[in-house]
Amino acid sequence: MNLEQETKFIMKKYNITANKGYGQNFLIDETIIQEIVSKADVSKDDLIIEIGPGLGSLTSALLEKAGKVICIELDKKMINLLNDRFSLYNNFELINDDILKVDLQELINNNHFKDVKVVANLPYYITTPIIMKLLEEKLNLKSITVMVQKEVALRLAEKPGGKETGSITYSINYYTNPEIILNVPKESFIPSPKVDSAVLKLEILNKPKVNVADEKLFFKIIKASFLQKRKTLINSLSNSGIASKEALEKILNELNIDIKIRAEELSLENFADITEYLSSIH
Repeated sequence: MNLEQETKFIMKKYNITANKGYGQNFLIDETIIQEIVSKADVSKDDLIIEIGPGLGSLTSALLEKAGKVICIELDKKMINLLNDRFSLYNNFELINDDILKVDLQELINNNHFKDVKVVANLPYYITTPIIMKLLEEKLNLKSITVMVQKEVALRLAEKPGGKETGSITYSINYYTNPEIILNVPKESFIPSPKVDSAVLKLEILNKPKVNVADEKLFFKIIKASFLQKRKTLINSLSNSGIASKEALEKILNELNIDIKIRAEELSLENFADITEYLSSIH
């Protein structure tokens, strides 16, 4: 029985249909699953946190390689299925909860492993909040390897100043080294989504790429810069109440940055310099 047949069998046995509200699409390509586990460098030294395991196709491969796999699944329909399927594994734990509400720090502290890694096929509708939670909580993670919508992966893996740059690009590059490690065609799922996917690996940095005294202000400036992306940086920041046009013009001149520049043209270092300058004024 191949993975597609097995997936259909499990869905029929447990009377499961893909829930659009949870963004469910079930992976049916065994080669891609093995590639994800391999590229995530899963070993017996690792605690793996899997978000949204669904039917458990990726879970099955992770359990064979990892020291322990903790699955966090919101859909109550999947709980019996997952417990039945993996009841014989002593390195399996299942939590029925919303990932955004789970205290991941406590979870990590209660399990003593050399490395903690996140490996998941993320629901597309909530990709960004999940990734930002993982990064902003400054968890002791080694890496995050996730399947996301390809268009989103391109934005997340972009270098600041590149053509796919968005505000989240700067957050990702502040905390991690991002890389797209695998492209996944839509035919690799049932039901097949409307778009292709990609697997993104984020290697967590020991310390951020730039030093800023006020991290909160740093991200506030970046977010404000992209709220009106077609406007110049000065207009976006002044309209958001970050500082007056006069003050911003003075700062950019001092830093030798073109006063007509747009947000997506700035480097991480540029934003750090602007933050430090505004911090010193305030």
